[in-house]
Amino acid sequence: MYIAMNRFKVVTGTEGDFETVWRNRDSSLAEVPGFVEFRLLCGKVNEEEGYTLYSSHTVWSSEEDFQNWTKSENFRAAHRNAGDRKAMYKGPPVFEGFNVVDGI
Repeated sequence: MYIAMNRFKVVTGTEGDFETVWRNRDSSLAEVPGFVEFRLLCGKVNEEEGYTLYSSHTVWSSEEDFQNWTKSENFRAAHRNAGDRKAMYKGPPVFEGFNVVDGI
């Protein structure tokens, strides 16, 4: 099992818009081989730096399944307009990928 996460620093005041983008996007993940689950996580507000931390969290059967998705047309379509929303972010998303340790 493989977990892929992207952390987003979302500018304070744009959280609703950010969540709406995720709620309304057509990612077609359910059709992708190896896809198991998606969650959008909302973290703490950093008042001093003016952002709320979010993380997209996908679970895959394997890292290979995730990598195959990142090379697919479904991936390109899901991320096609991502650059149009730069004003919502304090910097680019930060990716983290993890293989689940079996037996623990």
